[in-house]
Amino acid sequence: MSAQLQASPAYGTFEVELLCGAGGAEVRGLDVSKPLPAATLAELRRALADHCVLFFRDQDLTPEQQKAFALQFGPLAATPFIKPLDGHPEMMRIVREADEKKKLNFGGRWHSDMTFDAAPVLGTVLYSRESPAVGGDTIWSNQMLAFDTLSHGMQRMLEGMTVMHSAKRSYGPQGTYADDDLKSMRISASELALKETPHPCVRTHPENGRKILFINWVYAIRFQDMTEEESAPLLEFLNRHSQRPEFQIRFRWKKGSLAFWDNRSTQHLAVNDYAGYRRVMDRVTIAGDKPYYKP
Repeated sequence: MSAQLQASPAYGTFEVELLCGAGGAEVRGLDVSKPLPAATLAELRRALADHCVLFFRDQDLTPEQQKAFALQFGPLAATPFIKPLDGHPEMMRIVREADEKKKLNFGGRWHSDMTFDAAPVLGTVLYSRESPAVGGDTIWSNQMLAFDTLSHGMQRMLEGMTVMHSAKRSYGPQGTYADDDLKSMRISASELALKETPHPCVRTHPENGRKILFINWVYAIRFQDMTEEESAPLLEFLNRHSQRPEFQIRFRWKKGSLAFWDNRSTQHLAVNDYAGYRRVMDRVTIAGDKPYYKP
């Protein structure tokens, strides 16, 4: 599907440019620094469920305005294990300095935000304060399409399975960030990250009713009542399937760009290809509800 401008009557209060066949839509005609009418918010919710990620260019936001935009969709959820932005306990500033040499960047593995929680976040609002001249894109993968393209036999099997999610691989005492030297962010390893939380392997989207493959590399560690070793072959297959190019939405950041993504139906990856450039992003997350499966 080629990009096209989709105008009224699909959305009566704004226009969107569809980015690719997998989803993603650039919203035109809205200044999100100001409160939005109820009709516009309802249409944005529908657009988010339809297109997975909404993009807004040329926005000029203070941290307070970014939070106010997100709050129109629900309460904010603080991010554990990471020091928040000073004066803004619900906001995280993601910084990579131009001279940082560490190979791993923050968010540089496929994941959905905070699926280790009993009620993972509904969505994430990410705002670019400083973007590299080259590189630093984010890629999302549509997990409704990932489920739809599995065989009927695989779908039926997965619909009856539960997956255990945990933050231990990232934030546990032996996790990725246990000895992290990202000088621009303060990340704390903790025993609290060892907790495991069960979620359905296939969840139902609460707004459009579609089925979603609900696993990811970082936090989905094993199937319930199975060991990590026993679970690994199937999770390996599902993780690789979930990232197929035809499911992906890629966005080129510029200063003042805002992305609002549906964390229920996507995974995402921050591309680490901007050595020598500074990148500064502010992130807030919107509280979600407990995933469920409805046949």
